[in-house]
Amino acid sequence: MHIAAYGGAAGATAASAGATAIANAIKASGAIIKVSPTDFDTILSKSENPLVVVAESKFFGTTFKYMTSYKGLCFYTKSLEPLQLPSKTELIAAKKIWIPG
Repeated sequence: MHIAAYGGAAGATAASAGATAIANAIKASGAIIKVSPTDFDTILSKSENPLVVVAESKFFGTTFKYMTSYKGLCFYTKSLEPLQLPSKTELIAAKKIWIPG
């Protein structure tokens, strides 16, 4: 048995399983729209009392990830610095925000 052939079949199976997992995660969460931090701030300014989920990641430096919902859509951004959120923002701290794909 040739190792490359075995690795190829196993690799294809793993890739297929990974693609299926991502597709299932997207179906479960709905569409997630990635925007710039500036556009995220603009979206927050359109809500009277926005709800924001934030997670801090320390993998190869610190990154802040944010999610919010506006008019039934989910918006996501990330930043190297904490965002200045509107004063009436309800903030939920999460351990991790994972975006499929």
